Amino acid sequence: MQELLDIVNEMREEAGKNTIEKLEPSMDLRDDLELDSLMLAELTVRLEDEFDIDIFEDGIIQTIGDILIKINGK
Repeated sequence: MQELLDIVNEMREEAGKNTIEKLEPSMDLRDDLELDSLMLAELTVRLEDEFDIDIFEDGIIQTIGDILIKINGK
């Protein structure tokens, strides 16, 4: 979870947004984390590189919980 938080915060900093202290599985990537389409595309690439997973293998992800399932299920 810390690696995921680091990735999210790095992206938020690059976009001029404040970092967050912790992630919750229920957090929505767009609404809660304020990631736009370009940031979501970049997040996908970073997660696939970091965790060697196919994020969209089973469909669209919307929450931190969706990402955790992918990471823990590989």
